[in-house]
Amino acid sequence: MSDRTEHLVRYGVPFAPDLVARAHGSRVVTVDGTELLDFTSGQMSSVLGHSHPEVVDTVTQAVATLDHLHSGMLSPPLLDLAAALADTLPEPLSKVLLVSTGAESNEAALKMAKLATGRYEVVSFDRSWHGMTHGAGAATFSAGRRGYGPPVPGNLALPTPDAYRSPFRHADGSHDWEAELDFGFELVDRQSAGSLAACLVEPILSSGGIIELPRGYLARLRAKCDERGMLLVLDEAQTGVGRTGTMYAFERDGVAPDLLTLSKTLGAGLPVAAVVTSPEIEQLCHERGFLFYTTHVSDPLAASVAHTVLRVVTRDGLAERARGLGELMSARLGELRDRHEQVGDVRGRGLLQGVELVADKASRTPNLALNHELTAECLRRGLHVNIVQLPGLGGVIRLAPPLTITDDDLHLGLDILRDALATTTGS
Repeated sequence: MSDRTEHLVRYGVPFAPDLVARAHGSRVVTVDGTELLDFTSGQMSSVLGHSHPEVVDTVTQAVATLDHLHSGMLSPPLLDLAAALADTLPEPLSKVLLVSTGAESNEAALKMAKLATGRYEVVSFDRSWHGMTHGAGAATFSAGRRGYGPPVPGNLALPTPDAYRSPFRHADGSHDWEAELDFGFELVDRQSAGSLAACLVEPILSSGGIIELPRGYLARLRAKCDERGMLLVLDEAQTGVGRTGTMYAFERDGVAPDLLTLSKTLGAGLPVAAVVTSPEIEQLCHERGFLFYTTHVSDPLAASVAHTVLRVVTRDGLAERARGLGELMSARLGELRDRHEQVGDVRGRGLLQGVELVADKASRTPNLALNHELTAECLRRGLHVNIVQLPGLGGVIRLAPPLTITDDDLHLGLDILRDALATTTGS
């Protein structure tokens, strides 16, 4: 592999040891014919699995007939997607901007928020990941901030409400997220230059270690934004389009954002992203000269793919399926937590869940050696999983299989994880 990667730029993660030749359903196949169960859905994206036949048909037809246009031209696929996407969302979320990647959608949403409010400060979690472009990267606090010069001014951090590790506790030891959120905004208010424009958050932080916002948190965050005249921007790159058991993760809390960004899951693994906002915000930005004129904005190929994904997820009840399979997965992961001293916490929702590994339950000390051993053992046994590693955090195994995974494959993957954990912990 070292010879084969001679001409590649390394971009932050070690390359996997095997070359992948093809993928289908819940599996990827290496060049030597080895099949691996894919419990990351590619890059947490392929909600319909790999090479879904309806996506293949859509791409084939679009490439043959209408794939790309001048950015000022419109097409039926774009208008159809915009209407279909609006139909899945509560009012007033009905205005759609179609782009290519998650970072790009967050970049556009932040520009809209700044333009609409006339302000420039952005608040995001201290374990956030919103993309690698300049503005989205400045709102990303989990990695990638050093060595590139000054980030975009005005980005402020809010404590991530990690129920497992937060120092904010009630007398009974339970997580006091209300006090944590109040404290965070006290710090934000002190640091602010009086120009708070937006709060950009994920309903479940994935790269931050599968941190699910507590029930009630989003409503209180919404209120704090409203008090300050800020817009609430929800990044549902990984949680949107059915993965958490509802079409969008914010539905559980009944709190709609001012701007919603979608990407990964909207394209089911292909480069598709979108910003959705209200007519009022869109009109205000238009009047103030909003500019986000890119090569692939409104591309018909991307629109066709996203429309197909929405249709399949809705028609086949895949959000409901994710909820049911998620309950099954939670139960099985809970058994691992009860059985192993090194499994400190299990968390998440639907088919986006995490297992935090520690040295022992009492100390909750991160166990990085076990992380590497476990992922290698899972891979050896035919399961691909991903571990989030952040300073002060135990390694968190991210589990995000496709919504189309069969019951047998879900159990097989969890069996492999169980056996690999028993091997690496010596139990």
